[in-house]
Amino acid sequence: MSTATRSLPRTIGAHAVLLTYTVIALFPVILVVMNSFKSRAGIFGAPLTPPTPKTFDLIGYTTVFGQGDFLHYFQNSLVVTVASLFFVLLFGAMAGFALSEYRFRGNTMMGLYLALGIMIPIRLGTVAILQLMVASGLVNTLTALILVYTAQGLPLAIFILSEFMKQVSDDLKNAGRIDGLSEYTIFFRLVLPLVRPSMATVAVFTMIPIWNDLWFPLILAPSEETKTVTLGAQLFLGQFVTNWNAILAALSLAILPVLVLYVIFSRQLIRGITSGAVK
Repeated sequence: MSTATRSLPRTIGAHAVLLTYTVIALFPVILVVMNSFKSRAGIFGAPLTPPTPKTFDLIGYTTVFGQGDFLHYFQNSLVVTVASLFFVLLFGAMAGFALSEYRFRGNTMMGLYLALGIMIPIRLGTVAILQLMVASGLVNTLTALILVYTAQGLPLAIFILSEFMKQVSDDLKNAGRIDGLSEYTIFFRLVLPLVRPSMATVAVFTMIPIWNDLWFPLILAPSEETKTVTLGAQLFLGQFVTNWNAILAALSLAILPVLVLYVIFSRQLIRGITSGAVK
């Protein structure tokens, strides 16, 4: 029996497992989007079926854009996410380059210390963070969220990027130094373009927790001017009555940026994950 024939059942089994996992992962998302186009009776009467002419209704979307200032919440989430991603990628790449390129006393201990940020949830320090923001006068500002999310995303970014930067050829960097390039030029022009797949991986893994977070916006920026999408969706949750049409519509709109990011960086993301697996 040939090797290709023996590997065929394994290939079919692997694809079956991946397909099953994909269906399980996408089912809640499809269910939310599908029910966002239904009337209240359609949501509770047939939640697992697509909208029909009888159950189709855009009342959820009209409520979201009519009652809540959703566009403003969306803008706040976008500003916080983009700014946090920028600082996480910039500082994470610079720290990863320093740890992978320069050997100094305490290099290994520094890497282990930064890795502790992956294992220890930042929410354990919520009280101290709130006290710091109050003392700094940053409560109810987007700056507070950006600072917290940057600190939250840096440990994972440094850990991933430093490992990938170790694979960059030393001959290439030394050649740049011989040509008179500064360390900043080597970093931005030679190293960063070669680790774009890993940066896309970090961006996706960092953006999703930031965009979906409810904890820190509720504690640090609960005012109307600084509400994010997830916090704004809570407007439609009541103690006795919940507007499920509006909640499902708001959640469906909040999914869009994540999908756009994945479409843009999907190739780089897959390259980054497979490169890490091969390494």
